[in-house]
Amino acid sequence: MNKIFKKKSTVNIKYNYYKKYKDIKEIIEKRYNILIGVITLVIIILFINLFYIQVIKNEYYKDKLEILNKNIIDGSTAPRGRIYDRNKRLIVDNKPNKEIYYKKENQVTATEEVKLAYQMADLIEVDFSKLTDKNLRKFWVKNNLDKAKKKIKKSEWQDLEYRKITADDIEELKFERVTEEELGAYQDRDREAAYIYYLMNKGYSYADKVIKKDNVTDQEFASVASNTHHLKGFNTRLDWNRSYLYGDTFRAILGGVSDSEKGIPSDLKEEYLKKGYNLNDRVGVSYLEYQYDDYLRGVKNQYEVLDNGEKVLTKEGSRGNDIMLTIDMELQKKVEEILTNEVSATKKEPNTMYYNRSFVIISDPKTGEILAMAGKQVKEENGEYKVYDYTPGITTSPVVVGSVVKGASHIVGYNTGNLQIGERRYDSCIKLAGAPQKCSWRNLGNVNDLTALKLSSNVYQFYTAMKLAGVNYTYDTPFRVDNNAFDIYRNTFAQFGLGVKTEIDLPVESLGYKGESKVGGLLLDFSIGQYDTYTPIQLSQYIGTIANNGSRMQSYLLKNVYSSTDGNLEKVKFTKEVKELNKVDTKPEYLERVKEGFKQVLEYGGTGSGYIDLSYKPAGKTGTSQSFIDSDGDGKVDKETVTTTFVAYAPYDNPKITFTVISPDIYYSETGSTYQSTVNKRIAKAVSDAYFSMYP
Repeated sequence: MNKIFKKKSTVNIKYNYYKKYKDIKEIIEKRYNILIGVITLVIIILFINLFYIQVIKNEYYKDKLEILNKNIIDGSTAPRGRIYDRNKRLIVDNKPNKEIYYKKENQVTATEEVKLAYQMADLIEVDFSKLTDKNLRKFWVKNNLDKAKKKIKKSEWQDLEYRKITADDIEELKFERVTEEELGAYQDRDREAAYIYYLMNKGYSYADKVIKKDNVTDQEFASVASNTHHLKGFNTRLDWNRSYLYGDTFRAILGGVSDSEKGIPSDLKEEYLKKGYNLNDRVGVSYLEYQYDDYLRGVKNQYEVLDNGEKVLTKEGSRGNDIMLTIDMELQKKVEEILTNEVSATKKEPNTMYYNRSFVIISDPKTGEILAMAGKQVKEENGEYKVYDYTPGITTSPVVVGSVVKGASHIVGYNTGNLQIGERRYDSCIKLAGAPQKCSWRNLGNVNDLTALKLSSNVYQFYTAMKLAGVNYTYDTPFRVDNNAFDIYRNTFAQFGLGVKTEIDLPVESLGYKGESKVGGLLLDFSIGQYDTYTPIQLSQYIGTIANNGSRMQSYLLKNVYSSTDGNLEKVKFTKEVKELNKVDTKPEYLERVKEGFKQVLEYGGTGSGYIDLSYKPAGKTGTSQSFIDSDGDGKVDKETVTTTFVAYAPYDNPKITFTVISPDIYYSETGSTYQSTVNKRIAKAVSDAYFSMYP
């Protein structure tokens, strides 16, 4: 029995072994077949690709190879696009400029560069008055290598060998030991060559070094151009400079372009290099030139450098795109003239010790387009007053604006149910616990919501703020406020553009100062524009929002972009779309009530009477605020001044224009004199007359 069992077991083992062997063999054969299939498929794919590349795309890859084998270089920065005003008046153009420059070639020695400098000194005239003593000593050393080497002591060479001093220390010793007698032997030609040598080695070694770019004569240009094969590294080119057809008008906001010699400023290098610029490219560095560099930049020529060094033009560049601004340059020019005259005249008036600037903005409330914006600052120099441009302050110089914000404060009251249309209140001073009396500019008696705006009642706004904070006013009552009351005011003001970005298309815009204290009396100050500060452009957007029935529009300066190939400005590449930032959350009847109050402000008896001729059908609001300044620059606020503001639109039944005028610190008196300059009123009258004479 055991024998039979053993025999069967042996048979089973052999059978299992055979079956397992057969299975493995089949698996190997299958895998082998799969591998053969994969290899065959890969060969077929490679063959197809090879056929595609060598036959079908043969010419394409030949061209690619040819391009890769070419030495292609870019030319100098192409001219930028022109800038026009809204009426197609040319503002900024490019003026051709002849330049002589140097770019160091490989393996050129200092001795060779000295010889080249002398050759150039014989061909061109260079003003070498800026040549320093150190520059001249360096040139002497490079021009007298053996003599300079002998000025170093044996012990000093040993110190260099033992690394006690560096090679730079040795060079400095050479420079220091050049005698006055040796320098005195140099004539004007030597000094001119020394200055040229300095220019050749100034800045980055790989960059183009401008040797002469101003007043290059035709003779000099031709002499260098025809001798470039002898003057290794020297060449000529036609560069360009920005030309401003309106002089200094609107100059600061137009911005600046980097110099051809200095290239991209260090603080902008990372940004521009990411965009594919070279370090020696000319780029926009401030305001509109910087803001719209992508449109204004030109396309550079491309050259192929042949084996003999000759450059062949392979792709012609082009001037940058032209842009049209929303600005009317004739109106801008007139506004700047008015401001210049008024700030100078105002400084001669009493109590204007700390007054030094005024701002004006003229804008379209329906689109947000700015037709004119200007700021002028006056300074006393050597007993005379000189006026400087201060237009950038429109976006960066916040002020306490005062009562002009009362339109927004009314909306807070209406929206929260703490002010009713037609509600009457008695205007006389109020007194809160632990605080001095708070009053309007005079006791106004019984006023409603319209006359409160017309006569600029502070007390009327105080009652709204106290009701919002849940305080039932009695004389000397305590007044505590939770943060919610401030938030309600600020959120509503923000809907009008106060304390938030206007999104004007300029690289810098300030938000203004937002007070942190929540003391009760400060809520009252906030309601009359005496706490937070706002920039002139924010105030312009505020009045534009009221004029535009609560639609807050983005403020902007770019209108259109045109192709540079079309000199008639007809081929539009881009048009700025009008952008509504938000709609004020209120009822139309509330805004209409504010607008009616603003209309009465400028009528006879209103605080704005005489600011704008009534024939223009204006509406607006005046503002007077207490401001505080640091008069002596010690970091401490020590003087209280008065700032005046004014906002308006016209015509009131279909607004097409807004005016914003701000004159900070127009009043300060140590003598008790109450005289306050009317500079804001004079400016408002003059600029509105100027506008309506151009746009009747």
